[in-house]
Amino acid sequence: MKNNFQPLKSLYTETEAADFLGISLTRLHMILDQNLFNDGTDRPANVTFQASDLVLLRFWDRTMPNPKVVRMPKRYR
Repeated sequence: MKNNFQPLKSLYTETEAADFLGISLTRLHMILDQNLFNDGTDRPANVTFQASDLVLLRFWDRTMPNPKVVRMPKRYR
């Protein structure tokens, strides 16, 4: 099957990526720091993303716990 999906842009800025993903810039930086720049190196000042990067960023966003959400303990009957 042929996939006709064409990305809207070839490169996305941090702000554009955060807007596209529906997350804050702070959350994007947290995702990058925890999953990509976690070896002690500093995150570069300006990071750009390709469309394929947005797929991975969305996965990381959905699998990371939200620090603002308090999880309720399991209830046992």
